[in-house]
Amino acid sequence: MPKTAVFAKITAKPGQRDELRAALAKMFPTVAGEEGTEAYVLHDDLGDDNAVWMYELYADDEALGVHSSSDAMRRRSSRSAPSSPNRPPGRGQGHRPRDLSGPSAPVATYLDRILAAHRASAAGESRDLGPLVESAADLPPTRGFGDALVAAARDGLAVIAEVKRRSPSKGDLHADLDPASVAAAYEAGGAACLSVLTDGEFFGGSPDDLRAARGAVSLPVLRKDFTVSGHDVVDARAMGADCVLLIAAALDDAELRAFHDLAVRIGLDVLVEIHDEPELERALAVGATIVGVNQRDLVTFEVDTDRAVRMAPLMPEGVVRVAESGVRGPADAARLAEAGYHAVLVGESVVTAGDHAGAVAALRTAAR
Repeated sequence: MPKTAVFAKITAKPGQRDELRAALAKMFPTVAGEEGTEAYVLHDDLGDDNAVWMYELYADDEALGVHSSSDAMRRRSSRSAPSSPNRPPGRGQGHRPRDLSGPSAPVATYLDRILAAHRASAAGESRDLGPLVESAADLPPTRGFGDALVAAARDGLAVIAEVKRRSPSKGDLHADLDPASVAAAYEAGGAACLSVLTDGEFFGGSPDDLRAARGAVSLPVLRKDFTVSGHDVVDARAMGADCVLLIAAALDDAELRAFHDLAVRIGLDVLVEIHDEPELERALAVGATIVGVNQRDLVTFEVDTDRAVRMAPLMPEGVVRVAESGVRGPADAARLAEAGYHAVLVGESVVTAGDHAGAVAALRTAAR
């Protein structure tokens, strides 16, 4: 199978070109590139054709950076490499480049690889979206994800408990779990909602996991996946999800608005995931009513347990506030509730617990 190449045009001040080249070389093995570009292997399995993606590295007085799938990477021709690539459009003037000069640079390909795989799959989509949207709009009403969080938050901290088999950074968490029995235990422990991973390649999940989990409980369910197309939104509704995840860091403004509007149109709630104030502004601009602050950096997969607390005062009234990742137990949950969060989305600590129901109950009562 042909290798998938990342072609990089390096733009740098005198003396910085070699440093930029070395930063990218940490991330990918080098292969031959066309004149004016440098090429690196991303991975070998994006389909039957060469899927060529373009990076442009650049440097300024403040940081080394790279435009990539996490902020502005766009798909080029699937047949030939770009001979004179231009910088693709980013998310806006205020978006800061990724810093590749620090010690975490070698693991900066987590998000790149995940999004590259999902966007490659979306590029090969052949179904007509229109009829799918019409069919999805005619499905029975969903269970009300946001309403369930607000109701549960009236007498404690709402818990979104996650059915999660593995993660790219931690490997297997509970690879052989039974989605139905885990979901039932979460419900018995007082979970307000479920989150189910449906990404197979990187997280070991599937739409079947979502269907099995939802079929075992009366709780609303979030499809936890990397949404990059309208088909992803419609598929979430078709497989039974009550809410879809939109990650601001993975989408440009037009995509974020289009997918949010489509989800609402077909009856889904939308959890818009953010990491910082500019992403919060983008979420609010598209009308997000459920906003999650992910404490995990999706580039390095490292967790900053203070991120959600810092962001809480910036979130307006009327928005359902969710803290994601880094919730290790009741102490973390209580701190987030005190900061003003309605809910926490918790995966690893509850799915690996010997007593799933007890782990959820401990989080649920932490803020009472």
